[in-house]
Amino acid sequence: MTSAAQVTPYSRPAVRALIVAQFATIGAFVAVLLLYIGRMTTAGVGPAEMLTGAYDPKDVAFFGMLHPLVAVLYLTGAVLGLPLAIVAVALVAREREALPRATRSLLLAGAVGGLLVLVARFTPPLLDMHRWWMD
Repeated sequence: MTSAAQVTPYSRPAVRALIVAQFATIGAFVAVLLLYIGRMTTAGVGPAEMLTGAYDPKDVAFFGMLHPLVAVLYLTGAVLGLPLAIVAVALVAREREALPRATRSLLLAGAVGGLLVLVARFTPPLLDMHRWWMD
């Protein structure tokens, strides 16, 4: 009685970790963007006033406990956004046949989203957001 084990050339836990890392960093960026826009809207101020220090992101009551986690993920996305995208695209290119379609789609969506977020970080309006968040 012989049984052949199915061998996958890629590590499923590593692929899952890559997908989670991509979407967690994108989610942190979106959370900061929504906080920035929400804080400006509720305070009735513009981007210049947000940088005065009177509207600190840590002052948002319901967000106070999550601030450290989002801050780390936001910075991680700024630093590792491009490498995560490169690894994801390389993995999809190398393991195209072995990866399930849903996994390929998630990896590519995370790579594109990560690159879009990275480019968006350096647009003039979002540079103000970045300064506000890093205050």
